[in-house]
Order: sequence, then structure tokens, then C-alpha cells
Amino acid sequence: MIDILEAKKAFKEYVNNYDIKNIKIERKIAHTHRTVEVAKKIVEELQLDEENKKLAELIALLHDIGRFEQVKRYNTYVDKNSVDHGDLGVEILFEQGLIKKFVEDRKYDKIIYLAIKNHNKFRIQEGLNEQELLHCKIIRDADKTDIFVAFLEETNKDGGTLYDYKEIGKQKLSEALLQGLREYKQVERKYMENEIDDYINTITFLFDYNFSTGLRIIKENNYIEKMINAINIHEETKEQFNEILNIANTYIEKRIEKGC
Repeated sequence: MIDILEAKKAFKEYVNNYDIKNIKIERKIAHTHRTVEVAKKIVEELQLDEENKKLAELIALLHDIGRFEQVKRYNTYVDKNSVDHGDLGVEILFEQGLIKKFVEDRKYDKIIYLAIKNHNKFRIQEGLNEQELLHCKIIRDADKTDIFVAFLEETNKDGGTLYDYKEIGKQKLSEALLQGLREYKQVERKYMENEIDDYINTITFLFDYNFSTGLRIIKENNYIEKMINAINIHEETKEQFNEILNIANTYIEKRIEKGC
């Protein structure tokens, strides 16, 4: 059986090897713990057995383990400017053997490996069995849900590490992004033309949710409107942002109504 309390102690010991006063490290620690809480809500609603509940919590705890080394090496957690943090995470856990510090039983290794490797990819790889696919879906939903919180945390504090939130509102949204939103499709970041595209593209994550739990959390906390209101929007683009908010809210309502 998985001992989550011991795993959390091991996680704390691991991150203490890094500069926890570094704001990038600090924020990724906070993101990890919030993601665990979202994962717990998802598994409760799915009514999973105790073993799968603990496994989902453990995966959430470890999903961004590669972020800390990424920040240490590159001083960024932008993958395109450094390294794929999901791939780095499984390298640290399984090639370097760190997974043994978090769970003694090796029977969970493949599921943990696949969930962490796939958590940040555009699509989940094919060929997974039912349990492997389930845990990939849980961590992807939990992670995406807290990404909205992470963005808002950045915009509400000095020292944003990703964007200049006062300036990106001056940029124009690309047609590729707007089309994706209108078609309820997630858009790959390689098609983003500027920082405002990259920022608002987070909203297309909604269209890749597997369960309605995270969508309800987003709705209850009004994350989409807060995210849009966090930037300085110019008068000529205000209509576009109103359209985006309407698209997002309509989609969330439909998914919640379906209950899936």
C-alpha cells in the first residue's frame, strides 16, 4: 500500500535540496500541493477504491518533480526554452532511481511512469490499459485545473516569472487561437504567435478535460474571468475577449450539465 504521509516527507526532503527561496521553486512546490488536492477531489467523485485514490495522490505529488531540476539547470520552467519537464521527471524518478524514496512497492512503477510522462503532452499516448489511462486522465485534469490558479497567483504578485502582464494586453490574438476557441479545440503551443496567444491558449485546456470535477472548480472560482481581467485589455480587442469568456463559460456549462 502507498503511504502518502511518508511520500510527502520524501518530497519535502527532495525539494529542500533546491533553493526554496527562489520564487520559481516556491511556486512549483505550492502548485504541487494544490494539484494533489484537486486530484483527491477527482478520485472522490469517481468513487475509486483506496489503492487507486492513494496512487492518484502520489502521481499528483510527483507529476512536476522534473521542474525543480529544470529551474536549477535553466532558471526557467518554460519547456520550449529548456527541457520537457515530464520527460525529465521520469528520468529522475526511474533512471536515477528516486522513485524508491516515495514508494517501496514496484508494482506501481509503470503507471506512475506513464502518468508523469504523459501529463504535459498534447495528447495521451495510445496503447495504455484501463488503469494506466485512468491515472493519466486524472493527473492531466488536476494539473490543468491548478494551472489557472498558478497564472492568477503570478498576476496578483510582483515578480511574474512568465509574462509582463501589463504589456501583453497590447498584443493581438492570432486567428489560429481564436479559431481553436470557436471550435472547442485545444491548440498546440507551436502555433502561438506571441505571449498573449500563449497566455490565453491556457483557456483551450478546457476542451481536453476528461472529467467535470475540474471544470466545476474553475466555474465556482470564476478562474476564466479572473484570468482575462488580470491583463490590461485594449479597447479594440475588448470584444474578442468578451467572446472568449462567453465561449469558455458556455462550454463549461455544457460539460457540467452532461456530468462527464
